[in-house]
Amino acid sequence: MKNAVVAVFVVLVAVSMSFGQTCNNIKSGAIVDAKGNPITLGFDKYGYNYQAHMFNGLMDNYTRPDVVATEGTESLVMKWSDDWLANVDCSGDGKLDRGRDPKTGIIAGISKGWVTNHYEGDYEDGGVLYHYTYFAKIVYDGGEACQAHSDSCLWNVYTIIEEVYNDPHGTRAHGNDRSKLVNPAGLGYYTN
Repeated sequence: MKNAVVAVFVVLVAVSMSFGQTCNNIKSGAIVDAKGNPITLGFDKYGYNYQAHMFNGLMDNYTRPDVVATEGTESLVMKWSDDWLANVDCSGDGKLDRGRDPKTGIIAGISKGWVTNHYEGDYEDGGVLYHYTYFAKIVYDGGEACQAHSDSCLWNVYTIIEEVYNDPHGTRAHGNDRSKLVNPAGLGYYTN
């Protein structure tokens, strides 16, 4: 009887460990960036707010450089889904989980889901200052766009499903160019 109770207890512990995964959150202070610096709540000096799944700052700072840029001509706002980059560490490696399926908790280790990039900046041409904007939504598609040799293929496993570029002076671009996007294209069309 005692052996049966111990066996049931061991099975229950194993089942609870697989379903009741313990995750560290940002507030715990146990999660670090690629350089070993603790990730904190709210916006950091670069412009990242990992809890809110966003970056809002100078484009030069999105790589988290050793010397933080304090001025520049281009800003960037990035937003991403939880399965692109989570705000928890369930894998136990001390880093934010990439590709964590919010429904199953399974961690793929590669960013899945989606990210948006919205660039805005100024440039000078002939002594005149011009303004431009660029927006793109990128989604994980497992390489489908790349296998189809689509111009929307990005980094071998992603595709651009929406792209808007406005530069009335330099490139004279205005709005969408859907010719190189997956068909049909659109901000919310693609799901994985």
